[in-house]
Amino acid sequence: MSKTKNWILQGSYFETCNCETACPCVWLQPPTHGDCKLLVAWHIEQGHLDDQSLDGLNVAMACYAPGHMKDGNWQAALYVDERADDNQFDAIVQLFSGQQGGHPAILMSFVSEVLGVKKVKIDYQEQGDSRCVIIPGIAQADIESIQGITGGQATLNNPPLCVVTSHPTVVAKSKNYQYQDYDKNWQFSERNGYFSAFVYQP
Repeated sequence: MSKTKNWILQGSYFETCNCETACPCVWLQPPTHGDCKLLVAWHIEQGHLDDQSLDGLNVAMACYAPGHMKDGNWQAALYVDERADDNQFDAIVQLFSGQQGGHPAILMSFVSEVLGVKKVKIDYQEQGDSRCVIIPGIAQADIESIQGITGGQATLNNPPLCVVTSHPTVVAKSKNYQYQDYDKNWQFSERNGYFSAFVYQP
């Protein structure tokens, strides 16, 4: 096993899946439609693995869970920003595959099959209450936050299962969610979304 290195990632993230809003999987309940078809995107504002800077790069992952997410058996596909050079690509793969510990290692412990790793164009956008990611020919997802009863964004904090533990997550709903790669062909709208800032570290 490789020696754990000095690293940190921080920026913003969002996810969307096929569950009704709000996704019950974060409370260790069964997915709304029997399985989970999840797309996650991260924008790294600042980050490094040892001396390798990862500032400004985008990352995405598609995950399929055939049943209850806590039971594992996930399939996952990782997408790395095409602007990453070879060293940055290797660093991102190490971090997001869980090889360097931290919360990514917990998430990847549920994955039993890696479908593949690709370097692609990833357009990550955030504006106010909306988030969008476009991976040409593979994925597009647009989500918008849900307003709380007292105004502002509706949030949840510290659920038993989540992509980000460092910040409360904003509850959102998709306007559009499409993913076509490997043997998957997903298309949904008006389904669950979450977004927040994030910090990952060992």
